[in-house]
Amino acid sequence: MKEWLRSNRQLVLRAVGTLLAICLLGILLYQSGWDEVSAALKRVSFVNLALAAGCVLLSRLFVIARWHVLLRSGGVRIQFKDTASLVFTGLFANNFLPTTIGGDVVRLAGAIQMGYDRAVCLASIAADRVVNMVGMSLASPLGLWQLVQAGTMQSLALAGLLQKGWGFLRRTLESFSIWFKKPSALFLALGFALLHMFFSFSANYILIHGMGETLPLWKVLGLFSLAYFVSLIPISINGYGLQELTVTFLLSQVGGVSVPVSATVAVLHRLLMMLFSLPGAFTLPGVMAKMDRSGAAKL
Repeated sequence: MKEWLRSNRQLVLRAVGTLLAICLLGILLYQSGWDEVSAALKRVSFVNLALAAGCVLLSRLFVIARWHVLLRSGGVRIQFKDTASLVFTGLFANNFLPTTIGGDVVRLAGAIQMGYDRAVCLASIAADRVVNMVGMSLASPLGLWQLVQAGTMQSLALAGLLQKGWGFLRRTLESFSIWFKKPSALFLALGFALLHMFFSFSANYILIHGMGETLPLWKVLGLFSLAYFVSLIPISINGYGLQELTVTFLLSQVGGVSVPVSATVAVLHRLLMMLFSLPGAFTLPGVMAKMDRSGAAKL
């Protein structure tokens, strides 16, 4: 048992972090009153839920397009349907596999199985991460401005998290050696990243207003971009609990949205993201079965 705990220490710590975050979220909901949460859910009409789901679906398609552009410009002659299959497989792994095997590892393993160049695919995944982070960074000042208005302590805490994010960005920039020579592909990928963000966060805007509360779209974009950086902290499994707790805190304490609505939006957004990763369930078993046990496919 002790040996297992030592070899899986990171997973155990993340599991504890996930449970702690979920418990804190539950306490917030209990203090706010379950009746208020139930009332918030009942105010969401089918039309609003369908619009939010449509926005999340569009955001997934732009995630696929973002990586597809980087792969093709890097010389990988992959078809869009194959890119979509790999992305959905990775998304499913991120959402449903509580292990240290991340979606990026699964994407890379699947691409190698398809016969594509390992080095270029690995570099494209790293570039995909950075492009997404750059897109989030462009929206984060909208959130930081709200934090400054809300209180200095909060802004200092988030500034520290953003500094860690930029450290990751600097470490990963070396992966761009291929795409520095093809700036048009980078800008196109960034455009797809921004569209992904816009539609993903617009889903939350629709849900907030569907529950009878008001928050401008630019504030939603800013606050959810900050929540993204917090979710990068490796203290929970796949960001479970941590992301929902962060969104609830930011929407309620900074955005002025009630706690029941904030928490309901956070949970509904997670459920929608999981829903639109389900296509990966059909391709994941084959990828997992053929993954190199020696760890050669790891990032």
